[in-house]
Amino acid sequence: MRHSGTTTVILAAALIAVPALAAAQEPVRDFSQLNTRLRPGDTIWLTDAQGREVKGRILSLGADALTLEGGGGRSFGAPDVRAIEVRRPDSLRNGALIGLAVGAGLGAVACAALVERAGDAGWCVLSAGIYGGFGAGAGVGIDALIPGPKLLAYRAPGSAGPSQSRLSIAPVVTSRAKAVAVSFSF
Repeated sequence: MRHSGTTTVILAAALIAVPALAAAQEPVRDFSQLNTRLRPGDTIWLTDAQGREVKGRILSLGADALTLEGGGGRSFGAPDVRAIEVRRPDSLRNGALIGLAVGAGLGAVACAALVERAGDAGWCVLSAGIYGGFGAGAGVGIDALIPGPKLLAYRAPGSAGPSQSRLSIAPVVTSRAKAVAVSFSF
């Protein structure tokens, strides 16, 4: 089966455009509901009513105010807060799986090259397992160095907050046409 260049471009665009959503939850808009997303001890990035960003750990969290540690505790009332972001830790599982796959793949490629020359395939599974283990360890180490994404936990009512622009790219394949649909909203 022969693929045309257009089909390849459409498939590549579709794969690149598939978004990885950071969070399925929408931010709360009622300050009194912050306790459903945050707890004392969380490190947050708070944007105040003037647009200044303050990073700090939550000392206390109430229905109408929160206090960040440092300098005796700085309190912010609901009218003083435009947005709050929090960073949740990323699971190391995906780094381990990616490293395992890369390592095992390299072990299998090395084994295939040597089997072609020497003819002995008995140690290939062991080789792929060892390389996979090293790869998984490296993947966990690399993943631990990458911080998780910031998630918007709170947005004040009537506040536009961070940019809400979106780019959407989708393949359109019919019996008569192959195309890419692009939409941009803000």
